[in-house]
Amino acid sequence: AWLPGAPAPWASLPEAARGRLSVAQVVGAVLPGEPPFPTVPAGWRLAAVLVALFEEAGQARVVLTRRSDRLRSHRGEVSFPGGQVEPGEALAAAACREAREEIGLAPETVTLVGHLDPLATVSSRRVLVPVVGVLPGRPEARRNPAEVARVFDVALVDLLADGVFHEERWPARAGWPEGLRPRGDDGRSAHYPVWFFDVAGETVWGATARVLVDLLGRSLGLGSPTGQTG
Repeated sequence: AWLPGAPAPWASLPEAARGRLSVAQVVGAVLPGEPPFPTVPAGWRLAAVLVALFEEAGQARVVLTRRSDRLRSHRGEVSFPGGQVEPGEALAAAACREAREEIGLAPETVTLVGHLDPLATVSSRRVLVPVVGVLPGRPEARRNPAEVARVFDVALVDLLADGVFHEERWPARAGWPEGLRPRGDDGRSAHYPVWFFDVAGETVWGATARVLVDLLGRSLGLGSPTGQTG
């Protein structure tokens, strides 16, 4: 029952504006400082993911993983390194700890530069906080096969190329925490947007695509197309 969605938020930008995104541009666009703890509804869990960036040939690249088919949730989906925040643990520390456990990324190689808006994943009842960090170069990933099937990276400009992004409108669902609804879902709409990127032989969607759209929108000076409010 899904419907075709809107064009990419950056579709109207000229090609020249979509041809280069440096790490410095991205860092200047994200929310600065340590992320604050969001409100987590009763019965939900708090998670943090690491949006790890590095630069090659003047282009910002982001590290992604494909989750193992043996995991209990989100099997085989593309995600950022990350996971559940432990009691008393800072959000950035949790994201870096999970990145070390999943892909062998040493926390001391990550320069934390900011964060993005939190978002909700209704299917797993989690509030997810994206933490943004910069790496000195391409990481030598050592994946944990119990959790990660593949580690790869993509240039952010590759996500902006024609034909990579598309939006679908899915029937509205109940359960979004107040202040964390996706753009276009006010609790009364018949449909809400779901975003997809087809890149590097993978289909990126769900919460990972929402984080990437937020990151790209801010980096291109479009604001936060995700419309998250808290």
